[in-house]
Amino acid sequence: MNVVVVESPAKAKTINKYLGPGYTVLASFGHVRDLPAKDGSVLPDQDFEMFWEVDTASQKRMKDIADAVKSSDGLFLATDPDREGEAISWHVLDLLKKKKVIGDKPVKRVVFNAITKKAVLDAMANPRDIDTPLVDAYLARRALDYLVGFNLSPVLWRKLPGARSAGRVQSVALRLVCDRETEIERFVAEEYWNISALLKTPRGDEFEAKLVSHQGKRMQRNSVTNGDQAAGIKSLLEGAAFAVDSVEAKPVKRNPGPPFTTSTLQQAASSKLGFSASRTMQVAQKLYEGIDIGGETVGLITYMRTDGVQMAPEAIDAARSAVHDQFGPRYVPEKARIYSTKAKNAQEAHEAIRPTDFNRSPDKVRRFLDADQLRLYDLIWKRGIASQMASAEIERTTVEILADNKGDKAGLRAVGSVIRFDGFIAAYTDQREEGEPAEDGDDEDGRLPEINAREALAKNKINASQHFTEPPPRYSEASLIKKMEELGIGRPSTYAATLKTLSDREYVVMDKRKLIPHSKGRLVTAFLENFFTKYVEYDFTADLEEKLDKISAGELNWKDVLRAFWQDFFAQIEDTKELRVTNVLDALNEALAPLVFPKREDGSDPRICQVCGTGNLSLKLGKYGAFVGCSNYPECNFTRQLSSEGGAEADANGNNEPRALGRDPVTEEEITLRSGRFGPYVQRGDGKEAKRSSLPKGWAPADIDFEKALSLLSLPRDVGAHPETGKMISAGLGRYGPFVLHDGTYANLEGIEDVLSIGLNRAVTVLAEKKANPGGRGRTAAVALKELGDHPDGGAMTVRDGRFGPYVNWGKVNATLPKGKDPQAITVEEALVLIAERAAKDGGGKAKAKKAPAKAAKAKSEDGAAAKPKKAAAKPKAAAAKKAPAKAASKAKTTKKSAT
Repeated sequence: MNVVVVESPAKAKTINKYLGPGYTVLASFGHVRDLPAKDGSVLPDQDFEMFWEVDTASQKRMKDIADAVKSSDGLFLATDPDREGEAISWHVLDLLKKKKVIGDKPVKRVVFNAITKKAVLDAMANPRDIDTPLVDAYLARRALDYLVGFNLSPVLWRKLPGARSAGRVQSVALRLVCDRETEIERFVAEEYWNISALLKTPRGDEFEAKLVSHQGKRMQRNSVTNGDQAAGIKSLLEGAAFAVDSVEAKPVKRNPGPPFTTSTLQQAASSKLGFSASRTMQVAQKLYEGIDIGGETVGLITYMRTDGVQMAPEAIDAARSAVHDQFGPRYVPEKARIYSTKAKNAQEAHEAIRPTDFNRSPDKVRRFLDADQLRLYDLIWKRGIASQMASAEIERTTVEILADNKGDKAGLRAVGSVIRFDGFIAAYTDQREEGEPAEDGDDEDGRLPEINAREALAKNKINASQHFTEPPPRYSEASLIKKMEELGIGRPSTYAATLKTLSDREYVVMDKRKLIPHSKGRLVTAFLENFFTKYVEYDFTADLEEKLDKISAGELNWKDVLRAFWQDFFAQIEDTKELRVTNVLDALNEALAPLVFPKREDGSDPRICQVCGTGNLSLKLGKYGAFVGCSNYPECNFTRQLSSEGGAEADANGNNEPRALGRDPVTEEEITLRSGRFGPYVQRGDGKEAKRSSLPKGWAPADIDFEKALSLLSLPRDVGAHPETGKMISAGLGRYGPFVLHDGTYANLEGIEDVLSIGLNRAVTVLAEKKANPGGRGRTAAVALKELGDHPDGGAMTVRDGRFGPYVNWGKVNATLPKGKDPQAITVEEALVLIAERAAKDGGGKAKAKKAPAKAAKAKSEDGAAAKPKKAAAKPKAAAAKKAPAKAASKAKTTKKSAT
């Protein structure tokens, strides 16, 4: 009996059927160990020694694998065919050796690109050894990401409160988004005019021609820059005679693109299906691991993490055969198409993403797939089969027209295209992102009527339309991935996780599928560009990726690469110890001037305080992040939120001046609506003793009137004496929302309206429910949807259905699931990260005594895989005194690490 180790239980079940009774197939459930989320996991002073830990769930799985190996004849490591898969096999083998269960048993590594019986049996018949250079590249990448995360993030926490983390690739991707936003802010629109003529042939057919020359000078799109110039040309054309100078019909061929790579699949799924990068990978994973089709589980696509653009020879033959059968012989090109990658620093050579069987068309598997699976499979199948189809044949007709007005001349051009043979277009056509320029052959202009050279044309109408140049479009997930790939930043397996990390950190927000940098993201990028310039440079990051690829090819020693990186990086970290916060603010004020000091409609200096008229506005840093404040504080207490839309949003919400709402009928003090660093609020009176109340969730500043403000300032209010104790029950608005309070016991209410209207009977009932169910916040206990097992620090973890949606519970820590996350799909690793982040924000719960979980969430690597919180690993005492930068991470207080 042989033991085969794969990554997922779904894959294990399928492969076990393929291999039969002579094999036991077990799942590792991904990585079985990771770097502990604490200082000392990577020791630069000890030649980058790395300390690994196995979490509780993986310990049980490794025990099962070890028990099976003890009585086996041999071990086959069949994890995924990429760098991460190679690393998992290495981890599993290393742990089994330490358990002393391998002995002299043969150990082989097998890789298959598809979960089909043939692919698996072929791989088992052709095993190899673990690829050491690939493992070295993995180790180098993990060490780099750890060193950046655990040394650079604490600098951010100290010098830029409210910042959450930095990452080797994450920060560079964020810079791309922020740089684009800066381009948009500094863009100055320029006027231009388009001029065209609606003409008619002698046969009465109309068509449009565009101006291309004037008085012998070639005209570009932006050549006509004002109305006077446009009027002059229009006048010339109004009185001109038009004649056809030449007609040229030219055949053009359009060739299909290669099958999908990881990045092109993510781009196409975004453009055509509206999928996020992470959703694309989730669906593709299921299609790869296998779908039950008529009682047999079979993988529908090949492995989905790849830079390769070429299909296997047998797949090319199958595709050509399917083209012949489904489209006809004319659609099969004379020779098979061979593709080569154009991606910078392409990773290990894997096959492109394609269907495992081209005869398995989308229509044939439709009833076995859910909606998203079908849509993505349809996309992959069509792109794969189109890659081996004949070229599209297009006839492009160009008509040159001469306009003559008593010697004043202008040239016009009409272009039309006709598809003479659709070729691959019959199966698949690309779709451009909004704002993306057209490529040659993509700007189809439709069919032109019959037009002959040297014939006269009649003028119907001359059009002159005013336009303004537009700024470059914001990145979408698809266009950002494309740009990262062009620059050589990151790798296919990291794109989706990198984008998710930026969203989870609230560094970017998604609006109509466009990525907009949040103010926190802008601040982090500006800080890094000013004080860690080298480490957010595109070329530097791409060069480091190239070195990692050379390590995987056996061309570089991985520790040599780490030594060279650490020497400069450590020096840069040390230099920031002398960096004063005033230096940081001065740099950020200049770098983010359009965001911090937006132009005012009245043309006044945007850096002068509008309240006192003499103070200078500047960025200020508080416990919860950055805001704009006046230099005359405390005499002038003007503050403004730094929003992702600059100062405009803050001005609209609270305006620069307090808005008077009326006077309190009892105290005669003025009640005003104001905007502060924590958002809009109402205030009664002035000075430090003034009564204030923040606006509750759902209340817009524009809707606040005198009555609403007065009701907020009256809180907390007395509801009445409790009939059993005689003690007063009060209702109020607190940190965790609306509540009623009695004798030290709080019970939550549904909304602010309940606080203002709740009576004695209802209040007593809510408090009684709270007493009967202390964990339910005054409601019935949340329903447990899924058991996740015990937390590494003790205590059960569950997924529950709460009032505001599903969440992970561990003791007193409740962590809301990301929007759209399936509660049943949450993994132990994901739950640990969510709990760590929630505990870090609250500064309490069981995580208060152990801050390692919070660090895991803060110091995520760019691939989004945070280290799991576990027990401390043993390390040499001599090393502990040498890691000053890393120590800063452990000394940083949890409150300083919390996000705004």
